[in-house]
Amino acid sequence: MTSGAVQLQQLSSIPLAVIRRLASPSELSRVVPECCGLVWNAVRAQQAKAGRHVAIYWDGGIRLEVGVELLGTFTDQDEVVLSATPAGRVASTTHFGPYGGLGAAHGAVRRWCAANNHSLSGPNWEIYGHWQSEWNTNPSQIRTDVYYLLTS
Repeated sequence: MTSGAVQLQQLSSIPLAVIRRLASPSELSRVVPECCGLVWNAVRAQQAKAGRHVAIYWDGGIRLEVGVELLGTFTDQDEVVLSATPAGRVASTTHFGPYGGLGAAHGAVRRWCAANNHSLSGPNWEIYGHWQSEWNTNPSQIRTDVYYLLTS
């Protein structure tokens, strides 16, 4: 169940620790959680402070970066490297519900942009809410924010 409300915002870049991957759409449900776990292991090993999980989709070939928001210092460790979310004007929406419904949220943003003459710049990303125990029994409350960088 997506909120459906799309809003325009000006965002600053958020520092990230990520793993870079190429993935097909069918692999995302496996690759994203796997990479999140690997990044958390590296963050914990450095006792770094981190926030929410993030997945950035840089292009249609699904060149992606998966990781966490950094709230302090972090040093590259093996395949976990520093990166950042794009900065600039974005169209965004919040999706409430299981991750399998995120396609509808992405579609809603793309349709809204087309209807309102906003051109997409390329990258889009998801920031996942911190897991709440009640989501185990009520997955309709799972929160994911979806962002699309705009050129206009």
